[in-house]
Amino acid sequence: MADKPPLMNLEIPTADTGFYSGFAKSVAIPSKILVAALIVWAISVPENAAAVLNAMNGAMLKSFASWYIYVVALFLILCIALALIPMTGRLKMGLPDDRPEFSRFSWFSMMFGAGIGIGMLTFATAEPMYHFANNPNVIMGETTGSAADNVTAAYVWSFLHWGLPAWACYALVGLSLAYFSYRRNLPLTVRSGLTPLFGKRMSGTVGHVVDIVAVVATILGVAQTLGFGVEQFVAGLNRVGFGDWIVMADGKPTAAGIVVALIAILGASTLSALSGVGKGIKWLSNLNMGLSFFLLAFFILFGSTFFGLGALFSGLIAYLTELPKLLFTVWHADGTETGDALASWQGGWSVFYWAWWIAFAPFVGVFLARISRGRSIREYVMGAIVVPSLMCFIWFTIVGGTAIDMTLNGSAGDAISGAGQESQLFVMLDLILSGGLAWIMAAIVVVLLLTYLVTTADSAILIVNTINAAGEESPKGRVHIIFWGVALSLVVGGLLLVGGLNAIKTAMVIGALPFSFVMFLMCVALVKAVIKDGIRERNGVQSVHLEA
Repeated sequence: MADKPPLMNLEIPTADTGFYSGFAKSVAIPSKILVAALIVWAISVPENAAAVLNAMNGAMLKSFASWYIYVVALFLILCIALALIPMTGRLKMGLPDDRPEFSRFSWFSMMFGAGIGIGMLTFATAEPMYHFANNPNVIMGETTGSAADNVTAAYVWSFLHWGLPAWACYALVGLSLAYFSYRRNLPLTVRSGLTPLFGKRMSGTVGHVVDIVAVVATILGVAQTLGFGVEQFVAGLNRVGFGDWIVMADGKPTAAGIVVALIAILGASTLSALSGVGKGIKWLSNLNMGLSFFLLAFFILFGSTFFGLGALFSGLIAYLTELPKLLFTVWHADGTETGDALASWQGGWSVFYWAWWIAFAPFVGVFLARISRGRSIREYVMGAIVVPSLMCFIWFTIVGGTAIDMTLNGSAGDAISGAGQESQLFVMLDLILSGGLAWIMAAIVVVLLLTYLVTTADSAILIVNTINAAGEESPKGRVHIIFWGVALSLVVGGLLLVGGLNAIKTAMVIGALPFSFVMFLMCVALVKAVIKDGIRERNGVQSVHLEA
C-alpha cells in the first residue's frame, strides 16, 4: 500500500561476541565454505572439476543464452528510463540535505577503476583486433575479415560488450542499493534491494541466500577480471626484465609467475582494504586514473589518432543506430553453417560478457552505492553508465585503432595479431618506440596495471566484507578481510593453475546465473518502490527515513 510509509528497518541477525562479532554468521560462514570447497575441488581433483564445470557451462549456455541477452537489455532500458523521467530522475539517493562525499573526479576515478580498469588495459587492444578479424558481420558475409571494410563493424561489437549494457548491470545494483539504503535506512547489502517484494522476510533465510549468492558471484566475477590482469601483469614483468622463468614459451605465465604476481597484488590489496575506501582505495584510484590519462595521451600523440577518431565516430554512430536491434538479437544453432557459427560466436562473446558483468555487478554495485550517496538518479546514471562508456569507446578506438591501423598498413605485420591478448599492448609499444623509451612505457603500463589490480581486489574484499557484516560499511574484522584476500588469491591461482582462464570463465558463467535472477527481481522491486514513493509524496506520506 502507498498510503503508509515503506519498510525502513530491516534487522539482520549478527553475532554480538566472538570471532564473528558484528557479522551475519548465516552469510559469512556458508560463503566461506562454498568458496573454500571450490578451491579444494579445483586444486585436488582438477580433471573432475574441469569436466563437471564444462558440462554445466555447456548446458547453461544452451538453455539460458536468451535469458542473459534479454535480461541485460532490461537493465539498460530501466536505468535510462529512470534517469529520463523527470519525476524519478531528480530523486536523490539519500536524504534531501545529503551531499556527495567525494568530488566528481574521485567519484569517477573509483568507479572506473573498480568497474573496468583491468579489462580496459587488456581488451582495448585485444578485442578490436579480434573483431577486426572475425565478427557476426564477417560470418554473415557482410564484411571481410581483417580488411578495411570491417573496421566499423569491429567497433560496433567492441562497443556493445564494453558500453552501455555493461555499465547498466553495475548501475542497476548500485542504484537499487543506494535508493533503499540511503532513503530508507536499510542495510547496504544486496537483500535490501528486494524488500519491496518480500518485506521483513529478507531478514531471514531468503535474505541470507540472496547475500550468499552475491558473495559467491562477486568472488567468481572478480576472479575472472584478476585472471586476465594477472596474465598481462606477468607478461609485463617479463617485458621489463624479470626473466623468462615467469612465462612459458607461448607467453602464458608459469606457476611461479602466477604465485609471484598474486602475492604482490593481493598482499597490497589486502593492506589497502584494511585502510578503507576513503584512504587507500581513493588514493590508488586517483593514481591509476592519472596514469591512465597519461597512457591515453601517449597514444594520442604517437599512435594512429586520426584513424582512431574516424573509427570512434563511425563506430559510435553505427553502434547507437544498431543498439536497439543488437540488444534483442539471439542466434540459435539451426544446423546450418552460418546459424551454428553465429550461435557459437554469441555464446563465446556476448553471453559470456553479460554473465561476466552480472557476476561483477554485486561487487561494483555495492561499491557504487557506497560512494554515490547524495547524488540524483539522473546524475548517477550519467556518471555510472554514459561517461564510463564514452571513456571505454575512446580507449578502444585510440589504442585498439592504432593496432588495427598498424596491421592494415603493414607496419606491424602479424606481430600484434599473432601475440596473445596479454602481450599485444606491449608488442605495440615496442613497435612504436625503441630501446629505453619502449622499456619506460612498458614499466608505466606495469605500474598502471598493478594499481588497477590492487584497486579492484581491495574494493572487492571490502565489499564482500560489507555484505558479510550485514551492510556495515566501515572496515572491520581484520582477520576476515585477510581471509577474503587469501581466498581470492587461491581462487584465481587455483583455477589458473588447473585450467587457465577457461576454468575461471566457466566457473564465473555458472556463478552469475543465480544472481541474474536476483537482479531481475531488483528491477521489479525498484520500479515498485519508485512508483509508490511518488504516490506517497503526492499524498503527503513519509517516503524517506528521517534521521533523529
